[in-house]
Amino acid sequence: MVELENKVIEILKTIYDPEIPVDIFELGLIYEVKIDKENNVVIQMTLTSPNCPVAESMPKDVEDKVASHELFKSAKVNIVFDPPWDKDMMSEEAQLELGFL
Repeated sequence: MVELENKVIEILKTIYDPEIPVDIFELGLIYEVKIDKENNVVIQMTLTSPNCPVAESMPKDVEDKVASHELFKSAKVNIVFDPPWDKDMMSEEAQLELGFL
């Protein structure tokens, strides 16, 4: 299962927030990845803001990209705002890229 989770993370690292040159995983937007026995993926994620301009399109992009991989049967994204996203949720790599370190 860890191998499948790593594959999902690898896919998530190819999806970028259009306003910030950092992928959504390193930005800390991904809260949880669950994969069931049939290889259906459920992702809990947030957005940098509830008013994010890609609030409609990004979850669909994530679902499509993960579900299109041959290892996975389906993908579902649940958007949550608790806890609210904060720049401290970014990886050290992302903070360095954006000049926060």
